[in-house]
Amino acid sequence: MNITRENIDALNAHVRINIVKSDYEEKIDKKLREYRRTASIRGFRPGHAPFPMIKKMYGTSLLVDEINKLVSDGLSDYIKNEQIDILGEPMPKNDEHSFDPENAEEFTFTFELGLAPAFELSLTKKQKLTRYLIEPDAKMIADYVDNYARRNGEFIIVKEAEEKDMIKGSITSEDGAFTNDDATLSVDLVKDEAIKKEFIGRKAGDTVTFDIRTAFPNDNEIAGLLRKQKDEVKETSGSFTITIREVSRFMPAENNQELWDKVYGEGTVTTAEEFEAKVTDEIRTYFNRETDYKLKTDARDAVLAKTPFDLPDDFLKRWLVRANEKTTAEEIEKDYHHFRDDLRWQLIKNRIAKENDVKITDEEILAEAMAFTRAQFSQYGLYYATDEQITSFAKEMLRKEDEARRIAEKVLDTRVLDIIIDNLKVDDKTVSIEEFNKLFEKK
Repeated sequence: MNITRENIDALNAHVRINIVKSDYEEKIDKKLREYRRTASIRGFRPGHAPFPMIKKMYGTSLLVDEINKLVSDGLSDYIKNEQIDILGEPMPKNDEHSFDPENAEEFTFTFELGLAPAFELSLTKKQKLTRYLIEPDAKMIADYVDNYARRNGEFIIVKEAEEKDMIKGSITSEDGAFTNDDATLSVDLVKDEAIKKEFIGRKAGDTVTFDIRTAFPNDNEIAGLLRKQKDEVKETSGSFTITIREVSRFMPAENNQELWDKVYGEGTVTTAEEFEAKVTDEIRTYFNRETDYKLKTDARDAVLAKTPFDLPDDFLKRWLVRANEKTTAEEIEKDYHHFRDDLRWQLIKNRIAKENDVKITDEEILAEAMAFTRAQFSQYGLYYATDEQITSFAKEMLRKEDEARRIAEKVLDTRVLDIIIDNLKVDDKTVSIEEFNKLFEKK
């Protein structure tokens, strides 16, 4: 077997593999004789079928398998031994003669290679980044406290209805066609102001008659009130009467020990001042994550902008179409700039990791998985989940190969971005949350 390489340009090459009879003849002959010893062919005792018959029956398929193995192993070994840094995977050229194992003894295969580019990487303090710091203001803290109070509030029974109250009772249409003994009506959702005033001041035992279509022009609201499907109330209109059974009002939780224990765990906070301080720290932690995300995004963009190099774009586009059978060339072309940026970043990241001997440990991967899990818990208000619970969930997540790979890649990204940031000049700047959000609008 002879393998040669032709460099088309700095980013593209062809590898030609030539296979002659002596490369496969002995192996094919050996396998055919093994087949002859074991083959059960009608009219012949096992091991006594004529060799030419065995060769005719199995020779071509064995040859195809052996050629494929020789090509695959030969190409893989050649790339490895020659230390060729390729992008994507080798692609067979489309202009090759048809593979004809029944009539030929010598075979030639040519593969296209997309080559990783050579590039210079320079990180200096002359390059500047800005770390945007966000400090929570008094209104933001008050809103967070109010949000916790509302999330932990409850409905209480009241005597008379006000605009924000909930009314429960039985509702019936004037003609008796519709009846719902368990109707729920929110006063502030009534669209007509005159009808809304009819409910204010009402109490259990009172009745209110109103035009349902005027009060609730939306079919969805009428369907909910009558406990019907939307299609069943399209033509519903006219007078309805509701007999009030109960009036309830939502009351936010009081800012006291009961609320503090629900939010942060029993005894963690014991005064309103401590609760406010805890909330402030929580907001700062959230903002710190946003600040860090922005800084790392800017660092990635900066190093991409300062490290220009070309890629074998034509090869990569054709390879992507080949690798994604359900994706068209037009779809690849449309999204290719995203793939290109990601690939350029991957090459830069790998270079920085190699030059700085970055090695990711199992401990780092577990710590990142735990941080991700804790953030998910926080989204659901589970701030007092124990370390044991967090660790258990994180380990369970890492048992999934795709998740473990994603987490490991995230750790590598973080490590490399930290190296980039350490090598650039970073200036701190305090901004409001509005100013910070506008930074993303400019993208």
